[in-house]
Amino acid sequence: RRTGRAVVVHESPGFGGPGGEIAARITERCFHHLEAPVLRVAGFDIPYPPPMLERHHLPGVDRVLDAVARLQWEADS
Repeated sequence: RRTGRAVVVHESPGFGGPGGEIAARITERCFHHLEAPVLRVAGFDIPYPPPMLERHHLPGVDRVLDAVARLQWEADS
């Protein structure tokens, strides 16, 4: 509530992952307090890769920071 923004980060694919439910609950409970849409940063919408390729699938710091920057830009415009 303090910033009016939320980013949900999880390792599962974006489609059908738990982040969608968490984002929905945040929206339901805090809709009037949100300054921007709830963003999700998740794994890619592909089958989970073998362990040797996992690091390419998981959301990294760059993707999380990009989502935070987009939230800031949307709130300022």
